[in-house]
Amino acid sequence: MLIGEFQDDYGSRFTITSAEWFQQPGNRFHVLRWNPASQYLIAQNDSSNRGEGGRFTRIDWMPLPGMPPYEWGFCLTAYDAPTAAAAEATAPPRRDIPKTGCNGFPFSRMRRVAASPGK
Repeated sequence: MLIGEFQDDYGSRFTITSAEWFQQPGNRFHVLRWNPASQYLIAQNDSSNRGEGGRFTRIDWMPLPGMPPYEWGFCLTAYDAPTAAAAEATAPPRRDIPKTGCNGFPFSRMRRVAASPGK
């Protein structure tokens, strides 16, 4: 569900592979491990990211059935943790209230888009 080219409800584009979460144009997160059963992944922020370079991120997701064109939503539960273990230990978001369950903010909704030219 999460692998491919997406656009969120704010207009940002994403390319997600099993090894990388790329928020275009310049924020890369190198996936360290996926936890599909609990719907999150742990990643290390690329050193060239505008903020929190080299730190660790927990990205939680949830499916959004019945909300076309959006298929799923995500939350940066942690984005500046000092270690992967600290990112993973971050409390999960409130999936039961997706409009405010991401640290008081909504989950970003994602819709699939055609691959970028050259991909």
